[in-house]
Amino acid sequence: MPSNRPATPKKTTRLRELVRRKDIAFLMEAHNGLSAKIAEEAGFDGIWGSGLSISAALGVRDNNEASWTQVLEVVEFMADATTVPILLDGDTGYGNFNSMRRLVRKLEQRGVAGVCIEDKLFPKTNSFIRGTAQPLADADEFAGKIRAAKEAQDDPDFVVVARVEALIAGHGMDEALRRAELYRVAGADAILIHSAQRNPSEILGFKKEWGDRLPVVIVPTKYYTTPTEVFRECGFSVVIWANHLMRSAITTMQATAKQIFVDQHLRNVEEKVAPLQEVFRLQGEKELEQAEKLYLPKQGAPARAVVLAASRGEELGELTAERPKAMVPIAGKPLLEHILASYRAAGIKDITVVRGYKKAAVEAAGVTFVDNDDYAKTQEIASLKKAFAAAEGACVVSYGDVLFKKYIAQKLTDHEGDFVIAVDAQWQDSNNRGRLADYVVCSRENTKRALLDDVTLRDIVNDPDRKGINGEWMGLLKLSDRGAKVVKETVDALDAPGLASLKMTDLLRRLVTAGHTIHVVYSTGDWLDVDSLDDVLTGSTFS
Repeated sequence: MPSNRPATPKKTTRLRELVRRKDIAFLMEAHNGLSAKIAEEAGFDGIWGSGLSISAALGVRDNNEASWTQVLEVVEFMADATTVPILLDGDTGYGNFNSMRRLVRKLEQRGVAGVCIEDKLFPKTNSFIRGTAQPLADADEFAGKIRAAKEAQDDPDFVVVARVEALIAGHGMDEALRRAELYRVAGADAILIHSAQRNPSEILGFKKEWGDRLPVVIVPTKYYTTPTEVFRECGFSVVIWANHLMRSAITTMQATAKQIFVDQHLRNVEEKVAPLQEVFRLQGEKELEQAEKLYLPKQGAPARAVVLAASRGEELGELTAERPKAMVPIAGKPLLEHILASYRAAGIKDITVVRGYKKAAVEAAGVTFVDNDDYAKTQEIASLKKAFAAAEGACVVSYGDVLFKKYIAQKLTDHEGDFVIAVDAQWQDSNNRGRLADYVVCSRENTKRALLDDVTLRDIVNDPDRKGINGEWMGLLKLSDRGAKVVKETVDALDAPGLASLKMTDLLRRLVTAGHTIHVVYSTGDWLDVDSLDDVLTGSTFS
């Protein structure tokens, strides 16, 4: 049955409409599939496949050191990754008229909507490098190249833009106008007039003389302080932001590389860079996940987390008068949202939150809520039992008042043990805060050797003077499918009074006494147990 939905216009048609429409259009530079997708998601109606940026991403100069087939391969990935039209910076056309004809045919085959070529000699040099010393192509020969491009295209909407370099090369306005007219007669769909001046006087002068004979495209890289409204009022067709995604990426990569080199660890950069989940999203991982459900046998259940957030948190005083501790704002958003963000950044998206005190005030998108209405008379294991009643299987259990960096959750889920806890080896620093804490005695202290050997829990205590303490439990416990089954059986065997009084630390002791191995993954800081007003302020570092 034919679809009633209107057909989406071709990319070539959409680019032609962008170039010809009365209102000004904007193209954002991109240099690979990822940057192209980012440009589209930002809202741009079209993409400029920058020759400079593609060359830079390949690590070569913008002097045709990257072959036209290498550029073609890059722009094919860009076209595959996006739904908006791409105008490729085709340099000089990579040769004579014959090269131009082949380039157009190959671009059409790969879904590229148009090409811009400049009237300089092959191999070209970037216009902003010794511009006045660069010879221009013979204007008649270049016009022939444009005619060849237009006659080679199969799609009548494929766009060919002629870029005039006369102003940059120092040949003056008359020559720029003469060349533009030759290229218009040869069949160009638009004229790109380029200038290296820091003010727009040249391009404004050109547009005044040129009028509306053909749409005019500009690249305000040098005269970037000019208000865009000036371009709009003068009737320019398209503005190209020509290299700013590439340049911004360089700045960020340089800073990140330097930070990691100096620190020799990742803690100061990991939270500042895009999470891997964002990379996977841009790569289309969600679509693959849905396709796997259609075409592959069913796999095991995804990673899950349980957040125990039923208590009030009376130690925070008036802050929890009308909401539980989990909803107290930290750096502008509820504590619970920070916890959820850490789990999701670690790839854990199936999250169950146990509510209790002021449960109506506990709100979060994309989670499952279960309620412990007996929160005032019970401890943490009663809440855990409520969560297990909602969903069984492997999970990470944590408190609703503990902030942590995503790598801590990743360490837990990466470990193959049935029972795994996260331990802060800097427990003395935590003890200085003068609060009750859960200290652990382990089979080995946190040393280089601990990275190679399996470390296990021997005891968990509240006495900081106990000999042999190796760290503080952060309040995170990972359970495998088997581990979750053991915990459920342990909890189900308790009578009501026993269940009501049992805390997570009591459960850990019972597991050790019963002969179960509880594995330990060490960390040094990067978490916070929110127990005071000072902690609420300190928690802003986790935003």
